[in-house]
Amino acid sequence: MKKDTEINELFGKKLRLLRMGKGLSQEELGLQSGLHRTYIGQIERAEKNISIRKAYRIAKTLELDIRELFDFSDIYKENINKNK
Repeated sequence: MKKDTEINELFGKKLRLLRMGKGLSQEELGLQSGLHRTYIGQIERAEKNISIRKAYRIAKTLELDIRELFDFSDIYKENINKNK
């Protein structure tokens, strides 16, 4: 099983990719999801843990199924390609 810090890092990277893919700033995502901009940044930098409830709010704001926030396969592929 992955360490908590590694999961937080993966989640943060995934959130950043999805947020930027939707063309949203941290502030815009925060406003639309009812979360503070600094909290979004802390999640993306793996400085905070996120609750399922808040992850659901973010997924809903990004118009995603919550499972997409936890699918790290694209990040794993990116890391493998960087190490080649």
